[in-house]
Amino acid sequence: MDDLPAVLQASNYVLVQAGLPPMTPERFRAEFTLPFKKFYDRHIPHVPMAQLEEWFHGEFKRAQVAVCELPYARAFLEFCRHKKLRTFLLSAAHEDHFRAHCRVTGFDVFLDRPYTGVLDKRTKIHEILAENHLSPDETLFIGDMEHDIDAARDGGIHSCAVLTGYNTLNQLRAAGPEVIVEHLGELQRMLEQNQMALKPAAAFEADRPPLATVGALIFNAAGEVLMVRTDKWSGLWGIPGGKIKWGETSENALRREIREETALEVRQIKFVLVQDCIESPEFYHTAHFVLLNYTCVCVGEPRVKLNEEAREFRWLTPAAARRLPLNTPTRILLRAVLKPLPASKKPAPASATRKKSHG
Repeated sequence: MDDLPAVLQASNYVLVQAGLPPMTPERFRAEFTLPFKKFYDRHIPHVPMAQLEEWFHGEFKRAQVAVCELPYARAFLEFCRHKKLRTFLLSAAHEDHFRAHCRVTGFDVFLDRPYTGVLDKRTKIHEILAENHLSPDETLFIGDMEHDIDAARDGGIHSCAVLTGYNTLNQLRAAGPEVIVEHLGELQRMLEQNQMALKPAAAFEADRPPLATVGALIFNAAGEVLMVRTDKWSGLWGIPGGKIKWGETSENALRREIREETALEVRQIKFVLVQDCIESPEFYHTAHFVLLNYTCVCVGEPRVKLNEEAREFRWLTPAAARRLPLNTPTRILLRAVLKPLPASKKPAPASATRKKSHG
């Protein structure tokens, strides 16, 4: 479940009640940690835990209407059921909140057993393995926080970090999971392609060809450009785009990707440059991309509707866009599009190009 907005609202309520200012989503994601007592001890150690819990759970009950399914979560649970995989929940979520969510989603029917209200998952993981007779080398812990990866390591089981949650890419990398995926749909594809192994064979990885992708700097009628921020590019800002499908032209791929990621239609597509992007440390996993970069103009009102790939967007002047923390390919594209023309190629003044009139 995507409960980050609700947890942020409830946590900010706690901070305000304790006399502190609320946190921005970016700061909260960077600082929130489990066990959550560490978070409270860092910011409001003088308030008793019982009072903090009363404030938090009271506000969370009001905020939990915003809790919804994560992308691909239901399909992944159905995949596990089809494969006869046993599935368990290990969560800090309160039992009452979990039951309220299940009444809406019905996710509990996919679980062998839920373990909720767990303050420290590292101390619980061994009990779960023993109680359910789980083989560590055949068990995978999927989580979105450093604490989840630490718990997997303590239990001697496999670990997979997903980017659809609390911690940033850099935080998850520091925890050292075996794999990092953008979302559960990617994990499902990975398991299917690798015959249920978590990683492909090294030889297969080395033999894969580079991926051809398309991306564009989109202008609106006001001359502003669209910037989007994604977790898979280390939280840096970039442009919409994605992989070219088999049998698809690059321009058709660009139109499709922009439509899927932003709900915009575009015209006046112009090729700018091609970039090699080989094992970029900014990207969430090792990859080799050939990036085909374009500019284009959005059709009609610039009403953006993001899909699950991006967290936020901004329409900015090109100058303001260049001041954002950009991923490297986007910085190179902006530089190529916005660089001043050489003096010899600048348009001549109007008076020099106007034809003389003959009366």
